[in-house]
Amino acid sequence: MDRTPQDFASIPATAASDAELGMLRLRTLVRLRWLAVVGQAGAVLGVHYVLGFPLPLASCLAAIALSAWLNIFLTIRWGKSVRLHETHAGLLLVYDVLQLAVLLYLTGGLENPFSFLFLVPVTISATSLSMRWTLWLGLLAFACATFLAFRHLPLPWVPGEPFELPEVYTAGMWAAIMCGVVFSAIYARRIADEARQMSAALSATELVLAREQRLSALDGLAAAAAHELGTPLATIALVAKELKRELAPGDPHTEDIDLLISQTARCREILARLSSREAQTDEMYQRTRVLVMIEDLVAPLRGSDVVIAVASSADADDKALDEEPVFRRNPAITYGLGNLLENAVDFAASRVEVEARWTPQQVSITVRDDGPGFHENIFDRLGDPFVTTRPGYGEESGEPGRHEGMGLGFFIAKTLLERSGASVSLANRPTPEHGAVVHVVWPRRLIDLGKASARIASH
Repeated sequence: MDRTPQDFASIPATAASDAELGMLRLRTLVRLRWLAVVGQAGAVLGVHYVLGFPLPLASCLAAIALSAWLNIFLTIRWGKSVRLHETHAGLLLVYDVLQLAVLLYLTGGLENPFSFLFLVPVTISATSLSMRWTLWLGLLAFACATFLAFRHLPLPWVPGEPFELPEVYTAGMWAAIMCGVVFSAIYARRIADEARQMSAALSATELVLAREQRLSALDGLAAAAAHELGTPLATIALVAKELKRELAPGDPHTEDIDLLISQTARCREILARLSSREAQTDEMYQRTRVLVMIEDLVAPLRGSDVVIAVASSADADDKALDEEPVFRRNPAITYGLGNLLENAVDFAASRVEVEARWTPQQVSITVRDDGPGFHENIFDRLGDPFVTTRPGYGEESGEPGRHEGMGLGFFIAKTLLERSGASVSLANRPTPEHGAVVHVVWPRRLIDLGKASARIASH
């Protein structure tokens, strides 16, 4: 578990932010505008030269050429792969609405059958930009369509044969365009939101699966470590016994040798449990009260300069408190809590407090130390693998007497505890106190075997 952000600058950012993922690529708008330029030019030239209808050709081609020159400028200036800020993308779509309105003004207004193209910029905004920009573009399209319903040049038609549509038909065209803009924007936005939600869910699932895969791989590493460390531990135990036999009676180093032998035996027991995960068949052995479990985890850590104090609901003089919870001996819980306790002792200045509390609804275990506490910049990264500021990982040598790690401790502890149904939260002690606080909470109905047995008996 880490308390300072020293190494975070060296960790590259591998994922784009949500805001960046929502941005439009300039390439997308450029390609759509080139498609519009080709279609508009083809329609104008076809009407003038193929159908022979007179229209202000120079003005129409000038409006189309402006879009072409805008595409060329954007491509040369920024490149097509750049992602546009929402404001810039919105302004480009505003230009598209206005350019289409100019062409329609020159070619008949809403009488022109291509007036339905007002839907395109608004639909693009609905799928990629915020609701605010979509509303503004919709209002702009509404204003342009309203203006074109009353003011426009005549629709290109056969010379000498005036073509006039009834006002009711023009009003119907205006209503159809407005309904189409609103409906297409709402529909496109709903579909885009659902697609983004599915993409986010898929990304989250992939992250969870990757995390589970890394944790599963650690099982194999643990078995391999147990196998490889067995021989060195046996050698250490043998040498320690030989040294003890050579010591004179009453030698002050005898107690140290005995401690070394006992801790070596404990290491071999731990490695044996890691390499062999066969479940205990004794159902009574599978049950343990929460305070007994905590004492079992704290016992190997006592004896150092750090005082470990254990408190619980049983210490309060309140007869209304429920009976002590009964846990199943779960390796995930014991390894997870054990890691949190080891880190607290490692970083504490002089004292670690372990507090167990329970109510009819939940069971909580809180670990506090009086060390430096968590740095603010590290909260978002705790729980990720290989995130560490401890010496020894990626360095040739660490600080003497300091625990060395690879940044996997809290990742393993948090994942194992969450698998058991717990929620893990981190905090710093309020000023003027200093130190870290780790709070682990389980729903009692999921973890307490005593409550489960009582419910079964009541039914």
